[in-house]
Amino acid sequence: MEDRGRSSRTYDNRRTYGKSQGRRPSDNRSSGRQRTPAERARMRRRRKRQRMIRFVLLIILIIAAIAGIILWKRYSPSKEQYDMKKYYGIEKDGQVGITVDNKVVEAEGKLEGGKVYVAYNIVRDYINSRFYWDPNENVLLYMLPEDMISVDVGSKDYSISRKKKSEDYVILKTEGNTAYIALDFVQQYTNIDYEVSNNPDHVMIRTKWGKTDVATVKKNTQVRYQGGVKSPVLAELKKKDEVTVVESEQNWKKVRTADGVIGYVKNKALKNEEKKNITRKFEEQDYSNISKDYTINMAWHNVTNQDANNAVAQRIAQTKGLTTLAPTWIHVADTNGNISSIASADYVSYAHKQNVEVWMTVRDFDGGISSEEESYELLSYTSRRETLITQLIAEALRVGVDGINVDFEKISDKCGEHYIEFIRELSVKCRQNGLVLSVDNYVPKSFNTQYDRKEQGIVADYVVIMGYDEYYAGSPEAGPVSSYNYVKEGITETLKEVPAEKVISGIPFFTRLWKETPKTEEELKSDKGTDAEQYSATVESDAYGMDNAQAIVKQAGVDTTWDKKAGQNYATWEADGSKYEIWLEDSKSIEAKLKLMKKYKLAGTAEWSLGQESSDIWNLIQKYVN
Repeated sequence: MEDRGRSSRTYDNRRTYGKSQGRRPSDNRSSGRQRTPAERARMRRRRKRQRMIRFVLLIILIIAAIAGIILWKRYSPSKEQYDMKKYYGIEKDGQVGITVDNKVVEAEGKLEGGKVYVAYNIVRDYINSRFYWDPNENVLLYMLPEDMISVDVGSKDYSISRKKKSEDYVILKTEGNTAYIALDFVQQYTNIDYEVSNNPDHVMIRTKWGKTDVATVKKNTQVRYQGGVKSPVLAELKKKDEVTVVESEQNWKKVRTADGVIGYVKNKALKNEEKKNITRKFEEQDYSNISKDYTINMAWHNVTNQDANNAVAQRIAQTKGLTTLAPTWIHVADTNGNISSIASADYVSYAHKQNVEVWMTVRDFDGGISSEEESYELLSYTSRRETLITQLIAEALRVGVDGINVDFEKISDKCGEHYIEFIRELSVKCRQNGLVLSVDNYVPKSFNTQYDRKEQGIVADYVVIMGYDEYYAGSPEAGPVSSYNYVKEGITETLKEVPAEKVISGIPFFTRLWKETPKTEEELKSDKGTDAEQYSATVESDAYGMDNAQAIVKQAGVDTTWDKKAGQNYATWEADGSKYEIWLEDSKSIEAKLKLMKKYKLAGTAEWSLGQESSDIWNLIQKYVN
């Protein structure tokens, strides 16, 4: 029985030992104690928290990955290549893209026979405005200071003052209504350089020289269409490439590459930004001018018939300090370029004896042609301009005048390029014959830029400002003919384009008496929906010379007051149901305008007169021109 007991204990011990060997140390059951329910609950909560933490970390990693992808897509550099045909505006085969300085212009170029041809309008607008294409007579012209270059379509030949010369390429081609000029020919007479590149075909033309901002590429980089890494790529730049810096932005610079691609590069990709003097050897054409060594005092003389020429003695006797007379002798008779003239050699002879020069005035109004359409028809044909110029020069030489004064006031926007070509051509003939060329102009405004005062200031001897008709005959409202600020504006705006030593300031010796009559109900109703609707009165005016204007105010029995804004004496009164207004040209207002001439060191002054000035006015004029 004792043996059985030992065996039983031994078995039980083995069983217990085996079970204890299979337990984990963490179960902490060596003592044989079981976990309490609370302990087991804590362990479950701990495991749950761990699973939650792992889940949250996984979510964070996923969000971070998504954010990284978004940021990468947003801020990583784009490799997209911009369509360069679209960049240059190339829409069909055979077109050549064109860059002029820092601007991509219309792709109106052709590449033929190894030569680049550029459309006339691109040459005129961006490269050299002195090239002139006459589509009516199919001829290309270029005016030199004393010669005319002429080229026919499809020819390798050209003429300079009727002397034939040739190139080894066709100079001028046409396609439809477009004329194309060989860039090599343009370069002969223009300070330009150019570079031709392909993929796609394009040409970079440089017209501006001197101090230029340049920079060196620090490392390989891209030129982008706009500032920003997501903008498409226009071109690749290599380390040490030089670019022209067009302008700077925050972190980007707008640059131009050597072959004319204009786009944006990161600031940090560039180094050694500096001003570099870029020049090209070229002999500019010298447009010599006649310049008087005295202050000019010119008076337009309104001559309407041959008998009126006899008044020259009286006209000169009434003045003091007069240096020049501009009689209104010549009118353009028709659109073919013929003239009608009442010029008088005796008039010129008498004026010369009084040491007064004569610059005969030619007009495109008030006799013969008198509309914008007619002036366009005249000036847009080379042969018609030639007829007009030939007759003008012949008449000037016949009567012995000293110069020609051009008073064309019917020039439309579309006529502008033809008008300035007429002035260029006339300037050559005047230069060849020793005649002074002066050109009359309106006070500069946005609507009369077609007169091209800048070019006038180069090719003509004098540019005259007509500082009057601020409020003109037929104006829908009353106002001064020539206020102080109007004259000042004319001078300061003209001086932005023309040297002071070539500018003559024209002032009026007349004014207008304005009559304002309230509109009737019928008139107001009739004006509905028209420009006249904004005016409640009908306005009429009559021009009066200085002395007669003073007499009118005296007869009305009213006093004048000083209009500070106009810089003139002003009077107003009512009679017969109408309001009368007048701004007077008198000694005070005229002196203020003459002081402007002195202040800005102009070449002189000119007067439009009705021959009714007091001697005090001419004494005042003499004071300022001496």
